[in-house]
Parts: sequence; C-alpha cells; structure tokens
Amino acid sequence: MGKDAKKELSGKPSKARALVTLGSGAFLLGAAVPLVGALSTGAISLGSVGLAASTAAAQPQILDTQLVALADAPGADAFPMVVSSERLCRRPAELAQAMDADGEAGSQLFQGVALKSTSANLVTAAIAQLGAEPWPGISPKATEARVPVLMFHDVLSPPEVFFDLTPEDFENQLKTILDNGLTPISPDQLVQHLRTGEPLPEKPVLLTFDDGYVGHYEHVLPLLRKYQVPATFFVFPGKIDGKVAGRSTLTWAQVKEMAADPLVTIGSHSVTHPADLRELSDEDLTYEVVESKRRLESELGIPMRYFSYPTGYYDERVAKAVADAGYMAAFTMRQQDEQFAGASESLLAIERFGQSSLNSLLDVAWGGEPEAGVEPVVVADSEFNFMAPVGVQKLDFDDQSLTLISGGQPVTMHADSRYQLPDMMAGTNIAGAVDGGFFSLEYLDSNVMIGPVLSQSTRQFVPGYDGENPKLNTRPLVLIGPDQVLFVPFDADRHNTLAGLTRELPGVTDAFVAAAWLVKDGVPQPASTFGTLFDFDARRHRAFWGINNAGQPVVGVTHTMVDSIELGELLHEAGLRDAVMLDSGASTSLAYRGDSLVGYVPRPVPHMVGLIPPEANDGSTCPLVIESETDE
Repeated sequence: MGKDAKKELSGKPSKARALVTLGSGAFLLGAAVPLVGALSTGAISLGSVGLAASTAAAQPQILDTQLVALADAPGADAFPMVVSSERLCRRPAELAQAMDADGEAGSQLFQGVALKSTSANLVTAAIAQLGAEPWPGISPKATEARVPVLMFHDVLSPPEVFFDLTPEDFENQLKTILDNGLTPISPDQLVQHLRTGEPLPEKPVLLTFDDGYVGHYEHVLPLLRKYQVPATFFVFPGKIDGKVAGRSTLTWAQVKEMAADPLVTIGSHSVTHPADLRELSDEDLTYEVVESKRRLESELGIPMRYFSYPTGYYDERVAKAVADAGYMAAFTMRQQDEQFAGASESLLAIERFGQSSLNSLLDVAWGGEPEAGVEPVVVADSEFNFMAPVGVQKLDFDDQSLTLISGGQPVTMHADSRYQLPDMMAGTNIAGAVDGGFFSLEYLDSNVMIGPVLSQSTRQFVPGYDGENPKLNTRPLVLIGPDQVLFVPFDADRHNTLAGLTRELPGVTDAFVAAAWLVKDGVPQPASTFGTLFDFDARRHRAFWGINNAGQPVVGVTHTMVDSIELGELLHEAGLRDAVMLDSGASTSLAYRGDSLVGYVPRPVPHMVGLIPPEANDGSTCPLVIESETDE
C-alpha cells in the first residue's frame, strides 16, 4: 500500500478502496469458511496486531485477548433494564404513554455481576476455571441455546430493494417482538453468553443493522426509543465521510448522537465496504479492519468491540486480521441454512438471520438452561389467592395491637421523592398500603433504596449500590409476580440485575429487599435468625407484609411497641405463613382508601407495598393504574 493509500481516504484510492456503489448489490451473502482448524492450531494469533494504517499517536484500542469479554465487558446479566422491565408490564400500543415529550425514558445500561473483573495478568487457563471457553471459542452450554441475531439493512419509504423495510414495517416487527415475549439484548450480553454458557433472559434476540443508512437515524432510532429496544449498528467511515458512493448515509453528528444513547451499540463494518475482504492483499485487509476501528474510536470516543464482515465473506486470514485488530467478536451472514448464534464456529463468525426470518423464530428463541442450583422456583398458583376482597382487620392481643389489610393483588410503588402513603396512593387503584423497603436518609427528598428495587410504578429496575449490597446478603428478597410471591435469601452476586431476579421468578414485576423474616414457611423466627440487624430486639412500632394461610397478601403495622421476635409469634398466631419486616420505627405507615390508619404523622417514605382490589384489577400482567400516566 502506497503512502497515499494510508491516508484517510485522501488522494487516489487503491483498487481495494475504489468507490463502491451500494444498492441491491450490497446484499451479497457470505459463505462461511471453517475456522475450527485455525483455532485449534493457533493459526489465529491472540497477540500480534497489524497497525500499518495507524500512527503511533492514534492506535485503535486493543483488547487483551487473554481477558477479552471477561474483565471489562458487562456480564450475561447486563442488559437495558428499562427495556426488560418495561416489557413485563406494557404492550407496544401502551409503551408510548410511558415516554416523556422527547420520547425518552431514562434508559441506562448497568454492569452485570455474573463474572467480576479479574486482574490483568490472568492467563487463559485461569479464565477457563471461571467457566469461560478460551477466546474466541464458544461454550458447549451456549450451543444448546437458540439465540437469534437478526440482520436489518435500510428503513425508508418507499423501499428501494427487496430487503428494505418501511418505518411502518419496522415498527410492526418491534411490536411482534414484544408481543411474543422476546427480550431484546445487547451484543455484550450475547458474547458473554457465548463464552460462558450463562443463560440469557427469556426468549432473547439481538437486533443488528448494517451499512449506516440515514434511515437508521431518522426512523429506526426514534422507534427504538419509543419501544425501549436496544440494537447494534455497523457503520463504515468511508460512507460517513462521503467518499464511498451509494445510498443515503449517516453523518458523524448523527452517529455520535446514536452512540451516546444507551440503547445503541456501534460496531465497525470496515472502511470502504469491499465486496469481499478475502480478495484483498494483506496490507489492504489490515487497513480495512484496523483503520475503521481507529477512526470510529477517534470520532466517537468509545471502544469498537464488534465487527461485521461486509457481505458476510470471511476466511481464516480475514478472521485472523479481525482478531489481531483487537475486536471482541465479528458477525457474518449466509444465504441458506441460517443458524442461531450458539451454532457459530467462533466469536469471530457469529451467525445471523435475515429480518424476514423473524416470524419463524418467535416460538423457538430460547436463552438456555439456568445454572445448576439456581433454577427458578415455581410455586403452584393454587397456593395464592389474589382475587379476594380487600378488607381491614384490627387484632388485639394481651398487650399488643395490630391492624392488618388483606386481599387483592400485591404491587409496589417507587416514588420520585418521599410522601405520606395517602398522597402516594392518590390517583391509583390501590386500596390499602404499608410503607415498604429501607431507603437512604442522606437527602430529605431522596428516593434511593437500600438494595435493588423493581416496581410497577416506574417499570424500571434500579440496582443496589455495590459497596452496600453484600451487607444485605441473606435478608429476604421480595419477588412479586402476577400470580405468586417469593421470599428468597438475597445474594448480592446473583440478585443485583433484572436477569438475576427473573431467574428466581420468571415474569417478576416487583422486587425489593426487606429487613428480616418474621415468619418463614409457617414458623415464627427466633432471635438467632436476625443476625446483626440493628435494633431487631428493641420495642418499636413495626411495619410488615406477607402471605396468609389462605394465600392472600397481607400488609400491616403494630399500634404498640414490639420487638421482632414477639411480632413474628403474633403474626403466626394471626395466620400468616410468611411475613417480612419493612422499614419500621418513624417510617411505620398504613393507609386504607386514602386515610391513614396510624395515630401520628409518620416519616414520609419513597416506597410502599399496596393491594389492588379485584374490582379495580383489569387482569393485566401489571394492574397498577396511575392517573397521571393514563390521562396522557
């Protein structure tokens, strides 16, 4: 490659970078060339990197292939939390009501905890001990799953070639994905799954877009935001620069805006989109994979972990160039015999389906078996009764007094600040409520909870603080679904992601960490079970909630001062088979039909457990109604 050829598409281009007209010809489909021999023999190196096209001052970011996908990338539990929790409660026709005027919903990606960061000197053998296949191999457990990666091209009106979609077509595909219970995921999540076999969320699917058309910004991005669906876009700098002729193109400003959105992952698609990377010289091939990475990282300020082979063509030499350039994974495509991601030869050749295959994948997508020992606990529906009328009962014992509200369907509310319960309940279909989990006292208007929280009121999963979560281990994690409730010991390493909660209770809609068990499996808990919980043996006003022997949810408070051990005995006597303590003392609150049932003004709280009566329950997955949302 001459000096001019090493410039960023300036001067007279080499033959390999001649202008490429993109149209129907851009849909040439690749033929996978086996990499198994190259991987087993070490022909694909994990160290040397060709950098002929980059200056020493602006090298592309190189991943440590000893640790690739383990030390820095989110784990299998990491995915857009708003996306997944929103999907549990809303159907596409309703999703827009949850968006603000700008169509945003505060989406955020959170780090997973399935595999924690490891030291930079960890060797391949040590990585294997963590359960990961040596890079770029694929875990045998991942081959058993059925994870589709969908490939899209242009979205415009009217369509120009057979694989184009109109904006209406694409929106209908998003609705189909959500209506059929598929969970859109990120490429980080997919790659970690392929390496470790960690199961993915229910019915996962990855959406990818090739070539960087302006329709991706004008039509696709707004729809992704509307429905809160993540996607990956593979772009090539030559097109964005206007040096490669063809159809409409994104601008750098548009790509930067897309890259800043947590729903979007940007990947590399070479520099000039050659028709077949296999036909390039070694020098030109290095230029296409290295310079595209360097340029995108320089313009966007983020690492480029993923590569998409133009037209899908690759072989052992091309895959080696991609590996040496420092990409974490690469995506291909084929014309026939499309495969799930787990059937790929390696992370350097992840298989994809054309978007026209969507309907055939709806009923077969599957994220794989849960880990041994952490299978979801399934409780028979007959053990719960969420259709009983909501009523109030006052119980007086020798020297203690309690008020219980029972019946209906349990839900939670996580407010934006702190309120009295009647104020929080106003405008909702909740009949009775008790104050909920513990919260931060740092600011008077803080709604920050202690531990992770998921609520129907926000449809957002909010992880707990990593430095604080381990202190909550073994405390009861409350999991609420449409027809059942679970109380399980909290594990900071498993339960600080929505995926972790879903493994325990598929379809979970509400979750938070309570203080302690008062009654567990029908047994009042002795002092030894409270551990180091502050003031568990002190006499205070206390709040609680649980499930009674009839399977009905119960919320309540004490009107007299009581310690935790005695309270558990009283609740057992009152017929509760499971009960957990909530934030107590000054926060102890109980309200029914808009009126407070405690004889004092409690401390305002940001969280509550409520009961929706059958007559106000429309039977939907998430029956909580808040007037401010439905009146929009």
